[in-house]
This record gives sequence, structure tokens and C-alpha cells, in this order.
Amino acid sequence: MAGDLLDSQGRGEAQWGLPAIHPEGRKFGIAALGISLLFAMFAWETLAWPMAFLSLGIFAFFRDPERVVPQDTDAIVSPADGRIVQITEVNPPRELVVDDGHGLPCLSDEPTIRVSIFMSVFDVHINRTPIAGMVQRLVYVPGQFLKAELDKASDENERQHILVERSDGVCVGFTQIAGLVARRIVPFVKPGDTLGVGQRVGLIRFGSRVDVYLPKGTSSRVMLGQRVVAGETVLAEIGSQRLLEGVSH
Repeated sequence: MAGDLLDSQGRGEAQWGLPAIHPEGRKFGIAALGISLLFAMFAWETLAWPMAFLSLGIFAFFRDPERVVPQDTDAIVSPADGRIVQITEVNPPRELVVDDGHGLPCLSDEPTIRVSIFMSVFDVHINRTPIAGMVQRLVYVPGQFLKAELDKASDENERQHILVERSDGVCVGFTQIAGLVARRIVPFVKPGDTLGVGQRVGLIRFGSRVDVYLPKGTSSRVMLGQRVVAGETVLAEIGSQRLLEGVSH
């Protein structure tokens, strides 16, 4: 009835439920659980219980909850769950701005605001697109596995750059960065795919970081140390900043 609180899919009354486990993680969790049961069969309880808890931890790591995406078309949402560890002005990565032979990308090579989000092993590791649009570029770069909170991790660690362009030409680039424990970045999308804001684009296994490069003319709406939620927390707004620029002129 009117006024009832609905869930994120508009169905029935809102209520808590166990989040789904992403298929990428089910095989690891089931394998750990199987080993635990094998140890239990041979009465090796000192090994069975740790493996059982490990399987629960793996299932929790690969949880894939639904998210309620803001309806503001100019909102740039967080691509990751985690903590804001850096807000700084830098030049975007070369892979996001260099001409690849198909015309210059829409992301400028001028300094822009980079918002860095650190994901611990306790955070959801499914990453989502900050804006709706087409995937113009997806570039994987092999590298090291330094601690993800370090500034040089943006340039030296294993990483994957993604560039998404809106229908009006506005672009947002973001980078999935493997961390000290993370060993693989798994993409769900490819160049040419059309995405809705907050749609899943990939995951990073076991602790990592995501850098977001805000379009020129936008400013961050988050603070250092703030906890953010992928697909829900607004990092910046494009429209409001454009309006302010228009008034100033």
C-alpha cells in the first residue's frame, strides 16, 4: 500500500536478508568447505575447524549485495566499498588519455582530482561504474603487489584502467589496483559495453584499492577517512559544478 517501505527492487516490505555470493567466489568457498569435511572424516579436528572458518570467510568476502543507486543523473557514485585514503590533484594515467589510434579519448591529460578508496578484506570487493555510459577503454597493466594504501601503488601495482563516457561526452576514468594480498583483477565488462550507473564492472580478490579520476570542473563531496558504499555514496556531482561555473561567467 502507499507509504509502505519497499526493498531495493520495489518488492514488498524492506527487510534484511543474506547477500548473494558471486559465482567467482563460490568455487573457492566450496573447495575450502570440502577440504574441511575431508579433514573431519579423518577426525583431524585441529585442521577441520580452521578450514571451515576459512570457507565462511571466503563466502563473506565474495558477497554481492544489491545496492540502491541515486537517481541524480549528474551524480558520480563510488565504484567501491571502503575508506577514502587520498584526495589529491594529479595527472590521469597515460593509459586513460593517450591516443590509441581510434581518436583522442574524452579524458583530458590535465591535472584533475583523484579520489582513492581502500578496500580491506572485510569490504565487499565487487566494483561498480561511477556513471552511466559506454566503456570506451579497458586496459590491464601487470605490476607489483605493494600495499594498496601507498601512493606509488597507483603507478607500480597490478592494475586495470576503465574509461566510461556518458552520452553527453562527459568521461570518468577509474582504476582497479591490486594490493598486498590481492592477486587477480577480474573484469565483467569489455570496451563497447553500455552500462547503467552502479552496474557491476569487476572485482579484485582479497584487499585492494580503486582510484577515481573526476572530470574537470567537478569537486569531491567526500572527506579523508570517510566510509563509502559502491553504487550508493556520491563522490561528486557534475551538474551542480557546471551551474556554478556558468554563474561565475
